[in-house]
Amino acid sequence: MATIRVHDRVFTEYLSAAVIQERVTALATQINEDYAGKKPLFLAILNGSFMFAADLFKQIRVEAEISFIKIASYQGMRSTGQVVTSIGMEQDLHERELIIVEDIVDTGKTLHHFLPSLQQQQPASIRIATFLHKPEATTFEVPLDYVGFSIPNKFVVGYGLDYDGMGRNYGALYQLV
Repeated sequence: MATIRVHDRVFTEYLSAAVIQERVTALATQINEDYAGKKPLFLAILNGSFMFAADLFKQIRVEAEISFIKIASYQGMRSTGQVVTSIGMEQDLHERELIIVEDIVDTGKTLHHFLPSLQQQQPASIRIATFLHKPEATTFEVPLDYVGFSIPNKFVVGYGLDYDGMGRNYGALYQLV
């Protein structure tokens, strides 16, 4: 089994790049069906979702836009407990069909605190597409409409996810040994 080293930690391959791409294709197919005749705005949360958002968006066949926002609650390998918005949005969200694109939902705190600010702008709908979900870690329930993979409550890197800024560049997903 393939292993990588990121900073001082060793990770083993958990999901191959091929398995990830197969699941992203299935999610895109479902979104294309659900949004036929609509023009959704994909709102990708940086930095972690950039690979997932790009691969997903390349397969969207309905008219759509994508924008990015940076919000975070992680430092190192654990949540800081504080949700920080670093880069805001410029789009008018009123009556728009929104699809939030996340890399991972574990506690749910980041989205729990972010969703009310989106709802104040009165979009037509808000759906969430997340690459990963950690049900065991969830303490704030948020509605997840499109889930790539549900995984155990283990620390992972790769496919956009990092450990102190490193490890995002791998096409596969690796879990801490």
